[in-house]
Amino acid sequence: MRFEVLILGNSSATPMYERHPTSQLLNFNEQFFLIDCGEGTQMQLFRYGIKSNRIGHIFISHLHGDHYLGLVGLLSSMHLVGRKTDLHLYGPKDLEEILEVQFRCSETVLRYNLIFHPTDPENEQVIFESPAFKVTSFPLTHRIACTGFRFDEGRRSAIVIGELVEKINIPKIYISRLKKGIDYTAPDGTVHRASELTTPAPDSRSYAFCSDTVRVPDYLSTIKGVDLLYHESTFLHEMVDRAKETLHTTALEAAEIAVEVGAKKLLLGHYSARYRDLQPLLDEARSVFPHTQLSVEGKWFTI
Repeated sequence: MRFEVLILGNSSATPMYERHPTSQLLNFNEQFFLIDCGEGTQMQLFRYGIKSNRIGHIFISHLHGDHYLGLVGLLSSMHLVGRKTDLHLYGPKDLEEILEVQFRCSETVLRYNLIFHPTDPENEQVIFESPAFKVTSFPLTHRIACTGFRFDEGRRSAIVIGELVEKINIPKIYISRLKKGIDYTAPDGTVHRASELTTPAPDSRSYAFCSDTVRVPDYLSTIKGVDLLYHESTFLHEMVDRAKETLHTTALEAAEIAVEVGAKKLLLGHYSARYRDLQPLLDEARSVFPHTQLSVEGKWFTI
């Protein structure tokens, strides 16, 4: 089952050095979730071969332009190409008013249902849940209301041992039951234990997206034990005073957070336009947390 994230944009306030403002696409078992939608997102989707109408849910962390100014264009394009399926949008409550003004002034009536879900900037909350997947929003500390998002896979099924099942000649209709731990009774009355025909289910996987925030302890419990942590790392630590002033995080601090929460891997991003070469940010983070990578536009990262 696929669980991976595609980086569409990794720059901070301004597009620079062919880097675009923040946007990511999460693929969970061929369900597409868009995280933030900075300027140029729809062109990036096109560049990397993603059809926007496959996106069912969009999550906007906050209302600074580099995180949402591509949204109106994307929603409008979905309308123009004839989208009919519902689209769920999660974000700050004022985002709904912004969209209403845009569509009213352009006399646009969307052909599809845009279902808006306001996020809570002060409390952790589950904003989407199915048996297979759950999304939780949590408060971050930035100049304006801002949330992060955690994506958790549901409980995974046990893995059937194919050669044993074939040897016993168990009908395919019973395979899903074995995965759920239900024993199989053969026509002659022999009971074949599910536990003997399967291996234990793999651990469920998780991804956390920490958008713009200064380093504070408030949200760390929410992202504890995450498999892949994306954390903004706008500056090198030599500019930590500037990071605090603008309520951002340094690469070193992002790595320290990864260590503290027990993340398995760390992705850096939201790079300041002052850095053409990103290697120093990676080196700084790896000095604390070796399992760090740079978020690179156009690259998929498996969770």
